[in-house]
Amino acid sequence: MLDKRVISKSLIPENKAFSIKRIDEPHFDPTFHAHPEFQLSYVIKGEGNRIVGNSLQPFHANDMVFIGPNLPHVWKNHLSYFKKDSQLDTSVIVIYFHNNFFSEEIYGKAEFYKLKNFFNKSNLGIEIKGETRAIIGEMMFELLNTEGLESIILLLKILDTLVISTTCSYINEFDEAINYKEAETERIHKVYDFVIKNFDKQIRLEQVAEIANMTSTSFSRYFKTRLNKSFSDFLKEIRVNYACKLLKDDSISIEMISYECGYPSITNFNKQFKSVIGLQPRQYRDNFLNII
Repeated sequence: MLDKRVISKSLIPENKAFSIKRIDEPHFDPTFHAHPEFQLSYVIKGEGNRIVGNSLQPFHANDMVFIGPNLPHVWKNHLSYFKKDSQLDTSVIVIYFHNNFFSEEIYGKAEFYKLKNFFNKSNLGIEIKGETRAIIGEMMFELLNTEGLESIILLLKILDTLVISTTCSYINEFDEAINYKEAETERIHKVYDFVIKNFDKQIRLEQVAEIANMTSTSFSRYFKTRLNKSFSDFLKEIRVNYACKLLKDDSISIEMISYECGYPSITNFNKQFKSVIGLQPRQYRDNFLNII
């Protein structure tokens, strides 16, 4: 029996208004899923690719995202985190609260107008950056050790900081087709999981279409609608994002990185990398090493 991708069991204890937890594991939960609670996530340690709704983006430490109810998402670590002898690990702080955290009567008051608007836009996913991220990160650490009414007050301070911030941006451009049905999250999860485990090999469209139980033509159209990009571009971004991680280690040759990212031809690797990043792999490495 396949697991449920839309989590039905509440992530918040019945006697609590909200839930906050720090999760330390070898890797993040690799399941593309959705749940009815709001979620604020702060990655302390770990890197890979993040899918929120229709958006695929790389993530690393300090990634902070606010997610609205039933918006599908996954933080998928790089393949190296899943290897048997991996010494890598991850850490994240997550806050969950219900969409009825405030009553409808309170929502209608003038003082809550901006917060209500923020919540309504969270179905696009919201990335938090800059000074706001630093301030909220500190408050999330503090909230881990705060109880009672003080914890509610601190959560309200976090929400107020988000509402007035000028360093937040929407992750998706449109909310159409973002809230997938359960069967669709299952399908996307299976495709994404296959790609993550096999991107270092040749992947044919027919293979992936078969996993999705669709014809190649139907799958191409379906994938473009759901992820707002072609499957070939999706695969290319997964490979290039992993290459960026490897390029930060100057003990690995670029030729080896090309091979490990599914590009037997170094010429093709250089071309595909530049089309995504805007730089040749060697330029990217040199820029990174000069920064540190």
